[in-house]
Amino acid sequence: MACAELRDELNCSICLNLYSNPVTLPCDHVFCQGCIGDVLDTQKESGLYSCPECRAQYKGRPGLRRNRKLGNIVEQFHITEPEETRILCTYCLHSAVPATKTCLLCEASLCDTHIKVHSKAAEHVLTEPTPSPGNRKCLTHHKILEYYCCVDGTCVCVSCCLAGDHRGHKVELLNEAAEMMKGKQRKVLEKLITNREEVEKMVENLQNRRRKIKGNSASVRERISTWFINIKKQLEVLEKQILSEISGQEEKGLLQIADVIQQVEIEKDEVNQKIHHIEELCSMADPLTILQGRKLGWDVFCDDEEEGYDGRKEDDKHFSAWGDQDWNKTLLSGLGDIVSSIETEIYGQKSTATNSTSNRPTIGAARVMSPDELPDTDRQGSKDLNEAPSSLAPHTVTDPLYGQQVTEMVFDINTANSNLSVSQEVYYSTGNTYFRTPERFQDYPQVLSIRSFASGHYYWDIQCQSASFIAGVAYRSIDRYNHSSYIGNNNKSVGLHKWNNNYSVLHDSQRKDLCHRPTCNRIRISLDYDGGRLSFYELSDPIKHLHTVTAKFTEPLHAAFLVRGEYYSPLTIIT
Repeated sequence: MACAELRDELNCSICLNLYSNPVTLPCDHVFCQGCIGDVLDTQKESGLYSCPECRAQYKGRPGLRRNRKLGNIVEQFHITEPEETRILCTYCLHSAVPATKTCLLCEASLCDTHIKVHSKAAEHVLTEPTPSPGNRKCLTHHKILEYYCCVDGTCVCVSCCLAGDHRGHKVELLNEAAEMMKGKQRKVLEKLITNREEVEKMVENLQNRRRKIKGNSASVRERISTWFINIKKQLEVLEKQILSEISGQEEKGLLQIADVIQQVEIEKDEVNQKIHHIEELCSMADPLTILQGRKLGWDVFCDDEEEGYDGRKEDDKHFSAWGDQDWNKTLLSGLGDIVSSIETEIYGQKSTATNSTSNRPTIGAARVMSPDELPDTDRQGSKDLNEAPSSLAPHTVTDPLYGQQVTEMVFDINTANSNLSVSQEVYYSTGNTYFRTPERFQDYPQVLSIRSFASGHYYWDIQCQSASFIAGVAYRSIDRYNHSSYIGNNNKSVGLHKWNNNYSVLHDSQRKDLCHRPTCNRIRISLDYDGGRLSFYELSDPIKHLHTVTAKFTEPLHAAFLVRGEYYSPLTIIT
């Protein structure tokens, strides 16, 4: 009776069966996860959500909390619920009467009424109700299975133990063997439940992570949309400003031209008047009148023949010099301000945080600069790499040939790592036998140049087929061991890193990813030692300015290279 009452408490009020994955609503009523999910789905169209049991209403779709404790109780109930309670009497054909005993000989289940009329012979053994009476008898001796053979793992009767195939084997009573088996299964069940809880927790964590990713993506989308709205507004303002300037300059120019036209018209009238008087003079036949006309001032008209109109030509030159350079300057300046404002929003906080981390002198500051932004030598100061980049856009270089080309760049084999083969070119190759020297790089496939630069402006070109390489400069005092010897992983070197079809600049253990994608395998490195500038160019068509590092150099600089790759992919200095 108590078992039946407990079962009723474990039934879902929707499907009327035992709970399956029980979940709890905010009102603390419990339902199957699938059942309540279907109910909430049907309420979605109306937008009114309520509890099917207490009719409590919710503004939105209510959250469901998994009830693990109740779920474990339901599982235990499934395990311990006796199946025999459902067995009915075999002879009660017109009504479902529960059986109280089962006759193993007759293989029939009996209710209390039919037990009274059933045979009382000894061979008619009565047991607790079982759905398959035939399975409880030995097929060989037709006796009740009372024991469990631990050796063969099967149920046997008394005759099997005494004279049959299982004689001398270790046997146990069925009840004892079953209890031992249940104990082992319960331990396995506990482990499985623990594993399931861990998996559920993992799934919950992954779902939380998914929600976090969606939330972050939505935040980024909103921020990007806001930036583009601001960019569009600033572009509209810039467009109006430039168009206004153009209109102003147009009006100013037209007024100037109108004034000049008015003056020219006056001069034209004067010229016509002179022409008229001269024509009258030329048409006279009396020589005395012609000669006396000089006294009347007509000779002034003749003097204009020598004067000409050179002054008016100067005015023409003035108007022809009027062009659109002012619009270009305003446009480029305005676009630069827009990019700077966006970069301030993107990198402002990061720049503020990193600028305070180190005051030590470094080779340079990773600032992307357009050719017009490059500072003059007398304005050059020491900068730190921790400064935020000022621009991420590629620039077309107007004069990348400025400086002296290096024609005698030789790799210093005494610095080459043992995994580099060095000749007129350098490439990754294992198995080289180099003497171990203090100058040699030990941990990375790197090499320096023999030549160093302590002044002047130079550039050199390289070509490399490898998918991953670094090209840059370094002080001779760069470490040769450990992670700090990696080009760009210290404050004594800086390099352009090509990897995975991307460009980045490395310096002082910081990486600055560039927005460009490699389009050719030739790179130009331009060093202005006195001006404190190191620039990287891609020798595409047109030549692209990738990045400029500004610094105050304190030691002579050597060209520095790192080459990776399993195949013959040499790095060559083009001369």
